[in-house]
Amino acid sequence: MNSRFLLLMVVVFLAGAGLVLWLRPAAPPPPAARAPPPATTEVAPAPAAAPAEGPRATAPRQFLILAASWQPAFCETAPGKPECRTLGAERHDASHFALHGLWPRDDYCDVAATHRAADEAGRWSALPPVELTAALRTALDQAMPGTRSQLERHEWIKHGTCFGTDAETYYAASVALLDTLNRSAVRDLFAARIGREISAEQVRDAFDDAFGAGAGDSVKLACAEDGARRIVTEITLGLYGEVDATPDLRSLLRAANPTSPGCRRGIVDPVGAQ
Repeated sequence: MNSRFLLLMVVVFLAGAGLVLWLRPAAPPPPAARAPPPATTEVAPAPAAAPAEGPRATAPRQFLILAASWQPAFCETAPGKPECRTLGAERHDASHFALHGLWPRDDYCDVAATHRAADEAGRWSALPPVELTAALRTALDQAMPGTRSQLERHEWIKHGTCFGTDAETYYAASVALLDTLNRSAVRDLFAARIGREISAEQVRDAFDDAFGAGAGDSVKLACAEDGARRIVTEITLGLYGEVDATPDLRSLLRAANPTSPGCRRGIVDPVGAQ
């Protein structure tokens, strides 16, 4: 095979290959880079936001005073009060302690100026009603005869607003503490001494017997002069600890600081003007 023939064959081969490449469709350009698909609405939920902090179910650890009135004696000093005009021997508070209040150290916490002014002026009926469940309202009306004079509005505005809970827990705790006191030997002592004198020492001893040694050290008597008589109008109990709707009076009393006994002795007043 001569060189001319070989050259011809190479030319033919190259021409055929070029024709094939020319007739073959061009490869499509590479696809453009696509943007990532939009996020769907089915995304993982975000952590739930913490709910707004509501009223506490337990009051913070604090010093408190439970004030328990002897209602017949109180009514000697305020006979015109609605709760005093209807006081008779058959009523619960004729022979049991009545709730005056449960007092933190501070008062009027975050209270509107108009409400404070009304309270300090003694216009308790102008204060906002205290919203309570029906069951607690019934219990409070018995424990606190002063609700007939809107005492519960005054006590909540002045003292309850500093307790650290809502009104329901505040009054549930107050009623529970008073109920424990009224089911104790302390109340039995007062009932047995109606019409006769009682001493601070006797009262403190009764607290020690009922609630443990040292419980009486934080108890104080308050008295008033009624003509020639000195009558016991109230006892106050110093308390310390955390308080919820079912408080432990024993532990709260024994954790409190000792106090002076106050009035040394006085008469446990019977119902009616003496």
